[in-house]
Amino acid sequence: KGENIWDRYTHDHPYFILDGQNGDIACDSYHHYKTDMTLMKHLDVDFYRFSLSWSRILPTGFAYQVNPDGIRYYNDVINHCIENDVIPIVTMFHWDTPQPLQDLGGFANELMVDWFEDYARVVYENFGDRVKMWLTFNEPRQICYEGVGNNDKAPGSNSSGIGDYLCSHNLIKAHARAYHLYDKEFRHKQHGKVSITIDGENTWPATNSTADKEAAERIMAFTFGWYTDPIYHPNGDYPEVMKKFVAERSKKEGFKKSRLPEFTKEEVEYIKGTYDFFGLNHYTTVEVADIPDPPIGGKPSLFTDARATVGYNPSWPSTSAPWLKIVPWGFTSVLKWIKDRYGDVPIYVTENGYADNTEKLDDQGRIDFHTQYLSALLDAIYDHQVNVKAYTVWSLFDNFEWRDGFVTRFGLYDVDYDHPDRIRTPKASSEFFKKVIATRRIV
Repeated sequence: KGENIWDRYTHDHPYFILDGQNGDIACDSYHHYKTDMTLMKHLDVDFYRFSLSWSRILPTGFAYQVNPDGIRYYNDVINHCIENDVIPIVTMFHWDTPQPLQDLGGFANELMVDWFEDYARVVYENFGDRVKMWLTFNEPRQICYEGVGNNDKAPGSNSSGIGDYLCSHNLIKAHARAYHLYDKEFRHKQHGKVSITIDGENTWPATNSTADKEAAERIMAFTFGWYTDPIYHPNGDYPEVMKKFVAERSKKEGFKKSRLPEFTKEEVEYIKGTYDFFGLNHYTTVEVADIPDPPIGGKPSLFTDARATVGYNPSWPSTSAPWLKIVPWGFTSVLKWIKDRYGDVPIYVTENGYADNTEKLDDQGRIDFHTQYLSALLDAIYDHQVNVKAYTVWSLFDNFEWRDGFVTRFGLYDVDYDHPDRIRTPKASSEFFKKVIATRRIV
């Protein structure tokens, strides 16, 4: 395959990764997908959500050069799913921009909209006869805010308040372009569904003050509504509070216009409604406090624009990942927020998972986590009539977890990274989920 931004980032900056490792091999499902399917059949899963690598299909990022080995590999995986009665749910882009395109600006370059459409066409043409569930992007906030807005994730542009807004603007347009491409050229013969999966934390006020309550809702708009409103809201466009606050702050800083790009009226109409379902990744809740008037000076940033700070309540139980606190009621809250804001849209929970680094095979913490979060999911369905269609565990296997490398584990199966064959061993949580799937009960 061709080089992508995480290849470049981990090889050039191994000191940024907790264990100094990279994802060159990782859990190596590339060579073990048949064995992995055997493990999935043991669990009796309904579907398998996996991601394509743009650089494996188009090594330069451009559609003039298609890698036949990449096409063959993904065809083999998809066919193996179907042969085993497992539905493939396929993500086109999972934070791995081809490096040649990043060298041209990545998603800060509006031409990425065209390049992503070209890539989507190759994907639909080669796999769409069998893949009926598509996700254009996984977690755009991570791609744009964590990767472009900050310096601690690939590509490490450190441009919050400018670069992350540009990135998101073009990514949303790229999603819409891929959706309309499918509608125009492929839906009538392939009969699939296309959407996007967006990561949503629950935001909770740090105190009962009106200011903190408003700040919590504002951060929800700045971090979640930023992507969901343009696509799912009947009016389209960015949240009004986001447009207002960024414009006000930009003016005070001396910018001639808002740092948040504007969609034209035609673009608003083109983007809104570009979904067949709602893809949601949810892990945790954050606590939000208002900042009345952050001083002007220094670099712009999303959180000074939003006039709020984000943290965690010390009473919330922890996992091995500092950012992942166990707050199951926050799951119910996010699901209800989606229904209240966007109506009875069908929701596919595409990620929810627990981080550990010490439990190994007897991962009772993971079992407790999913028991609580599944219960919170049922609360949303039965108490608030939220239309949830599916639930996906992150993840089937331990894998390379961005800057945590191989230290933080999320899998139902342990992966022995010291063994050349990356031996998989079931954890206690895998048998727990086997029973949940078999009985459709939290047991």
